[in-house]
Amino acid sequence: MADSFTSPRRFTDNKNYPRGLSRHGDYTIKEAQLLEKYGNALLELESGSRKPETTEEKQFVAVCEGKQAAVTDIEKVWMKYIQKTRQPKRFHTLSGGKPQVELNDEYIDD
Repeated sequence: MADSFTSPRRFTDNKNYPRGLSRHGDYTIKEAQLLEKYGNALLELESGSRKPETTEEKQFVAVCEGKQAAVTDIEKVWMKYIQKTRQPKRFHTLSGGKPQVELNDEYIDD
């Protein structure tokens, strides 16, 4: 794995995690460190701007395409990142629709 997923830059996602991956609470310390260290390479492999060179990178691309299940820690944390950032967030409300207006029978305008 020393030659796999190398990238000279640290991965940041200022749009979804403006204070950093480790400070948001979605990821464990280990997961945040993996994303920060390998995230740029993973993003390039997923988008196709970088060709996989090692068997680990080829397996990662297969996981991204849905051909295999995520097995390694890097694959699992990337799938978690995709799920957290690209799928719509569920929104729950306490009200069931339009606000109900109560009519007061005491006040009648003649």
